[in-house]
Amino acid sequence: MSLRVSDQNCEPRHISPLRDSFQRPMQDLRISVIDRCNFRCTYCMPEENYGEHYSFLSKNDWLTFGEIVRLTKLFVQLGVSKVRLTGGEPLLRPNLNQLIQHLGQLAGIHDLALTTNGAFLSGQAKELFESGLCRLTVSLDTLDEEIFQRMNGARGTVQHVLDGITKATSAGFRNIKINAVIQKNVNDGKLIDLVTYARQAGHILRFIEYMDVGNCNHWKSTAVVPSKTILDLISSRYPLIPIKPNYYGEVAERYHFQDGQGEIGFISSVSQPFCGTCTRLRLSTDGKLYTCLFATSGTDLRTPLRDGATDTELIDIIAKVWHKRNDKYSENRYLFQALTSKPTKIEMYQIGG
Repeated sequence: MSLRVSDQNCEPRHISPLRDSFQRPMQDLRISVIDRCNFRCTYCMPEENYGEHYSFLSKNDWLTFGEIVRLTKLFVQLGVSKVRLTGGEPLLRPNLNQLIQHLGQLAGIHDLALTTNGAFLSGQAKELFESGLCRLTVSLDTLDEEIFQRMNGARGTVQHVLDGITKATSAGFRNIKINAVIQKNVNDGKLIDLVTYARQAGHILRFIEYMDVGNCNHWKSTAVVPSKTILDLISSRYPLIPIKPNYYGEVAERYHFQDGQGEIGFISSVSQPFCGTCTRLRLSTDGKLYTCLFATSGTDLRTPLRDGATDTELIDIIAKVWHKRNDKYSENRYLFQALTSKPTKIEMYQIGG
């Protein structure tokens, strides 16, 4: 039977990991296991750009589970202790439980998590938990069915997602996180409904500011609802008390409800950039290493991997990339926005959010 990461209390380890040019440690690895998704969310994969004839990666281009595990071992040697599986929609990757089992056996990983849109969670929650998955995050931007359909390209239903969350709770997952991207005049008028639901169900809610990820989500700063605005709105209904960060590099500003009924958080990449403490790197489905969510290019690991590179050679490539890392996109967002010719960024579905 595979080692459950939860048996280690899911606590990050305290080591001296590899550091970049700004002395930020390498701690968090996000692995995109598939570049496909069943939703067409307007802020990630809008239907007009990713219709039924869009060509995604071929299966031969995907990193195999064996390749993912091998690379993850190397990242752990360099300081990674937290791993999150993403997509696209990761539950579209066949036999994902097998990858989770193998990753769960790696010494040094103290937090193994997955982010999903929840559409397939009902049928896979039990298997995911039994495979050794420690934590689960579900994307759910609204409980309003009409708004939900408008935001995700009329794919799936709110009830499908809620049923998946219920099944995940029954399977044994605790402290499930719900992520909601808030856009002005789209779903901001219904966010209190999400707060009430999360409180009653015992889940942790995270509000995420609408970001200019990728190149085709028609981002405008006027569509951003600052976290402070949401915080004030919620506090008027449910008073909140701030919580200290759990660890270095935690991106969410966390609060307890004053009445003790749960936790809420805010990820404020636009209004309060946290580049200075970013510890994340991302591995795309086809094996490219990216050091920022807003990166314009990545480093190919799949080719040397398949050409017979040794672990030492691969570690050298990864270490050099991290040592040179100087990404601070969110802190310089408006300088990039002012450019006449804007660089082409990697799309979020290729490297996870």
